[in-house]
Amino acid sequence: MPVGIVTLSEESFDGFVSHSSIPVLIDFFAVWCPPCRMMEPVMEKLAEEFAGKVAFGKVNVDENTELALRFDVSAVPTFILFKNGKMLGRIIGARDYESFKEILEEAIKS
Repeated sequence: MPVGIVTLSEESFDGFVSHSSIPVLIDFFAVWCPPCRMMEPVMEKLAEEFAGKVAFGKVNVDENTELALRFDVSAVPTFILFKNGKMLGRIIGARDYESFKEILEEAIKS
């Protein structure tokens, strides 16, 4: 498991998101998804840069179908940003590092 990115399950998800005092970015992914694998190094780099400022989690949609349904994840990768336990927004599909960096910096400021 990459340092700084927590693998979440249906049991651990709510506690991780709702008890965080900082923004939380969740990566909904599937192991069979090439764009998801392409995003792994981007997420690892973001987790390093934003350590202590943003919490990072990942959810395997095939193993956690209830979470995928609950958050209406119909395509992977889907990234959902939370702050104070509430959803701030979502990104569907692969994006570059700079796009995520801007979004996370804005979430920290707000």
